[in-house]
Amino acid sequence: MHIVELILLAAGLSMDAFAVAVCAGLGMRKVTLKSALVVGLYFGAFQALMPLLGYMAASRFTSLITDYEHWLVFALLGYLGAAMIIGSFKKEKEAGRGAETSLRPARMLPLALATSVDALAAGVSFAFLLDSIIPAALLIGVITLLLSALGVKVGNAFGTRFKSKAEFAGGAILLLMGVKVLAEHYLG
Repeated sequence: MHIVELILLAAGLSMDAFAVAVCAGLGMRKVTLKSALVVGLYFGAFQALMPLLGYMAASRFTSLITDYEHWLVFALLGYLGAAMIIGSFKKEKEAGRGAETSLRPARMLPLALATSVDALAAGVSFAFLLDSIIPAALLIGVITLLLSALGVKVGNAFGTRFKSKAEFAGGAILLLMGVKVLAEHYLG
């Protein structure tokens, strides 16, 4: 996997976190660099940790499924991408600027976990595509941190207009990456 593909994949995986960060920004009366970075750190840390866990779990079973790895990668990325695209069309709740968004762990940890489940599945795919997961996990974490911090600012400034578009773009990237893996296997 080349660096450009990895950056695109990282951006695709971070779109759920970006979308949630946009919503967090909606609930903030004033966004500071600190509050944007706190949100980014929660999401970035989980997005970096989950591929590591998926990679370690799948690495134990690599020898059993190497003949089918391209289909597994395609299925995982395709499912994640399709789920994100479908989710982008669901009617979003009306979001007002009522109560201030909480950045406490009790609020942020479940959100960070929920937005990083797709990164766990991507980590399973990485077991078949990469020799080392560490650079990929770090890149995913950093890109998610940056995009989530940006999402807080965007949400605070522009509202929910970008949430569904970001989710759609992330899903499309994941789908295309899955198709690419399958095409490379069969077309050389």
